[in-house]
Amino acid sequence: MKASIATTQSRASIPVVHRAARPARAPRPAHDDSAYVSVGETRALLADSLATRNARLAAEDMVSTDEAALLAGTSRVTVNAWIAKGRCIGLAQTKRGFRVPTWQFEPRIWDALPALSAALGSQNGWQMLGFLETPNGALGGITPRVAIERGDAARVLTVAAQEGH
Repeated sequence: MKASIATTQSRASIPVVHRAARPARAPRPAHDDSAYVSVGETRALLADSLATRNARLAAEDMVSTDEAALLAGTSRVTVNAWIAKGRCIGLAQTKRGFRVPTWQFEPRIWDALPALSAALGSQNGWQMLGFLETPNGALGGITPRVAIERGDAARVLTVAAQEGH
C-alpha cells in the first residue's frame, strides 16, 4: 500500500498525506489438489524409501565399521572418524552405527573419496553413494564409480563439482 503526498497546503502549511485507494484483490484460485501427493502416497513413498535403504544396507558389499577396520588395517574409531570427515562412505542405519561399502577400499576409489566429498560439498554417505552409483549422462551413461575404476577420476570430480554447487 503506497501513500501519495499531495502538494495541497492546509491552513498550517503542512502537506496533507492521502492514501492511495487499495486495488481490489483478485480472488484466490481454487486449491488444486492434483499438484500435491496425497497423505497415503507420501506414506508409500517413505516406506519404499526406507525399504530401499534397508535393502542397500543389507547388500553383500556392505560391512560394519568393525569389519571395515579389519579391511583397512585400522580401528573402528578411525573408520568412524573417516566417515565424519568424508574420507570414507558410511551409511547411517536406522539404529545406531554405519554400514560401509567394501569396494571403496579399492585404491582408485579410496584415493578419490576425499576430493569427491569436497567436490560434492558433503560428507553424507548416502549422498556420496547415490552419486557414485547413479548412471550419469555427463559420463556417457556409466556410474561415477565405474568411471573412477576405469581411471577417469578427474572427469568424475568435475561432474561432482558441477552437481555439488
